[in-house]
Amino acid sequence: MSAAIDSGSGSGSGSGPSGRLVARDIHVRRGNRCILQAVDLSVAPGRLLALVGPNGAGKSSLLNVLAGLLVPSRGHVTLDDRPLDQWSPTALARRRAMLSQQVHLDFAFSTNEVVMLGRSPHPPNSAVMGDQGIVEAALRAARAWELRRRNYLDLSGGEQQRVQLARVLAQVWEQHDGPSWVLLDEPEAGLDIAHQHFVLEHARALTRQGHGVITVLHDLNLAARYADDVALLAQGRLLHHGSPAYALDPHTLSTVYGLPLRRITLDDAEWILVPSRSQDKGATTERVRRYLSRI
Repeated sequence: MSAAIDSGSGSGSGSGPSGRLVARDIHVRRGNRCILQAVDLSVAPGRLLALVGPNGAGKSSLLNVLAGLLVPSRGHVTLDDRPLDQWSPTALARRRAMLSQQVHLDFAFSTNEVVMLGRSPHPPNSAVMGDQGIVEAALRAARAWELRRRNYLDLSGGEQQRVQLARVLAQVWEQHDGPSWVLLDEPEAGLDIAHQHFVLEHARALTRQGHGVITVLHDLNLAARYADDVALLAQGRLLHHGSPAYALDPHTLSTVYGLPLRRITLDDAEWILVPSRSQDKGATTERVRRYLSRI
């Protein structure tokens, strides 16, 4: 079956482009393996959508399809009602910035130079602040200002992650061509708890500026706290979508992850997911297979 998600009402009620990022009937195969199957997704700018699910669920593959970095075996993705394959690489890069799990650089760039790469899709100094002004503002926003003169290759993994966040911010700074999309693949990886929350607070701030954010998250409690909408994937299929309270249903999560989970409500009405004391050691794959056969 095909699962669909429509995240938010957006601003596409007029005759102009909607700004939406839309995926239709997405299938991805690698050899004999089906990575994604029959995924439909429509996301409005101004929203933060979290993609969650077990390892191998297809989260990063779906994010790469949405970014135009992975061509699906079947189906298509549109931005502003226009297929991604009809966008030039430069035009698409002006509207979409991607923070991958790992970014490999083999050259001894300074941190400032790495962040300046985010301005490369834009005409030189086309922004009011100027490219260097944007780079400096992005470095400060990402808490990487003190790293600006250092060799990028000498930085720790967490420091590199903050620099890459600054590059992404520089890429979408002063956007004039419509709402931009920021796609983050496990942005919390390698960061301490303070910087994890900092990055996701920044992602929320981007949505308040009208940008759309789609992020892969492994931490379900971070998804519950920061996402407007959550899409739960398992074995390449979209199982649940909607508000965090709906999509992060403990019963479904317990089945998908093969670990009994329960929801605890805190004093301030927020809630968190924690493992139950009695843990089911059954085979996760078989439980998910049976669950999928019923939907």
